[in-house]
Amino acid sequence: MKISVELSLYPLADEFLPIIQDIVERLNHSATINCYTNTMSTQLFGELDEVMKVVTDIISYSFRTYGKQVFVAKFLNSDVEPKNNH
Repeated sequence: MKISVELSLYPLADEFLPIIQDIVERLNHSATINCYTNTMSTQLFGELDEVMKVVTDIISYSFRTYGKQVFVAKFLNSDVEPKNNH
């Protein structure tokens, strides 16, 4: 099953921009899913199991590396990936 996820990160740190940049860069280099980043969030597209593994791995990495932060996610059980951005 294909899914779409919108993921936003809000680090609870004074120097938040490098944290966000690291996480976005890691998400955008995922080989198993497609990612699109804008100023508000990163959208993830792909097979359910692959997207969920990437989300789980990035949240775990981020919590262990950067401490307290808030992730906000929206999940849709459909592929709404923009087809003209490849």
